[in-house]
Amino acid sequence: MCSEIIIKVDHLSKRYEMYAHPQDRLKQMLFPRLQRTLGLPVKSYFCEFWALNNISFEVKKGETIGIVGLNGSGKSTLLKLICGTLSATRGSIQTHGKIVALLELGTGFNPEFTGKENIYLNGSILGLTKAEIDSKYASIIAFADIGDFINQPVQRYSSGMYVRLAFAVIANVNADILVIDEALAVGDVLFAQKCMRFLHDFKKSGTVFFVSHDAGAVINLCDRALWLEKGQLKAIGSAKDICEQFLAKRYHSTLVDKRPSDKPIEFTPPSASRHDMRSAFINHSNLRNDLQVFNFSAETTTFGNDGAIITHAGIQDLQGRQLSWVVGGERVQIVIEATVLQPSQSLIIGFNLKDRLGQVLIGQNTYVETCLAPISAISGDRVRGVFTFRFPVLKVGHYTVDVAIAEGSPSEATQLQWINDAFVIESTSSSISSGLIGIPFDAIELVNTSEQPNE
Repeated sequence: MCSEIIIKVDHLSKRYEMYAHPQDRLKQMLFPRLQRTLGLPVKSYFCEFWALNNISFEVKKGETIGIVGLNGSGKSTLLKLICGTLSATRGSIQTHGKIVALLELGTGFNPEFTGKENIYLNGSILGLTKAEIDSKYASIIAFADIGDFINQPVQRYSSGMYVRLAFAVIANVNADILVIDEALAVGDVLFAQKCMRFLHDFKKSGTVFFVSHDAGAVINLCDRALWLEKGQLKAIGSAKDICEQFLAKRYHSTLVDKRPSDKPIEFTPPSASRHDMRSAFINHSNLRNDLQVFNFSAETTTFGNDGAIITHAGIQDLQGRQLSWVVGGERVQIVIEATVLQPSQSLIIGFNLKDRLGQVLIGQNTYVETCLAPISAISGDRVRGVFTFRFPVLKVGHYTVDVAIAEGSPSEATQLQWINDAFVIESTSSSISSGLIGIPFDAIELVNTSEQPNE
């Protein structure tokens, strides 16, 4: 990453004038001038709304910055100010390099033009000459992959097709700064994966501003993140830390870090009384996925309304023995135990397995099994969630498991307690050659069928 500052935002503020009635706009245009001429006190006929207030930060060349915040927090306003489509009320923005943006759906498109005509229109708006668009046209339509619809008016397009075409154009413009506002929320998963691959490649040389409500996407893609709240810069830092704080706030909770800020994280070694799953295996091949499971600890970051307390989380074998080591690909159980501190009508227990960057590799909860017969509890009851599955094969490295207990449904859950990084898993050897996780294969074969005798 280069140390060159490519974007500098200095005490940036944006104010909007909110009028209660349409005629107040006319009054605001005429009366203050007349009042000043007559020496009368000047009256305003609007209310001030500060979409952004005193925002300052710097972005280095090659950084990928995520922006998180609830609707109305000022995310889109900030992006428009960076792109120059809005002017600031106070403060300044300095940018260096060509900025290309995908903000609102259909921006830069004429709905009556065909997809092909809009490629030339949008490309010229982004600064490309006709010759340059001609040379890139085949790549654009290949990226968009909308078939014969390229010759149809875009007013007939679905929202997903709009995004396909718009993203295909900006993907073929030689930009220094790429600004994307929730574009990947629309469209199918295959196109979203294509866009993510492009963004991962682009970030090697360019700077990306990325807005998404998907915290996992921000953590996976971005180096740092900004958290905006009611027009204020709430926090700025690593994408993982900021997204954890933001998710805690979304659940109307307070994030509590029980570790002293100057004390490094210390993983608790497995206790001697716990069972080593490896002892049951004779084959000590270096391809076996050995996973060390560290002890559960609630002394990390946690949030919730204190309606329950998670007392234990870990991995055990099918005989109920707590495991200090696990072999990837073998059947195990993740067990989460909690004590309920308030009456609850529909409990949910769940977990996320995350990689080093905080990207969720596996996530599961009990709702799918209990939605038709909810589990209730009163204060003092103890509950237990058990997830039995074949543990995936993991690349060499460190992983963490988040555990949580909530009430309601996944879409409208009240978090009773969520513990980030409740226990650590270290993969010490692995056979994975690519991908995030692996699965055990029954057989892998490679044969030259030309050398086989004909039957």
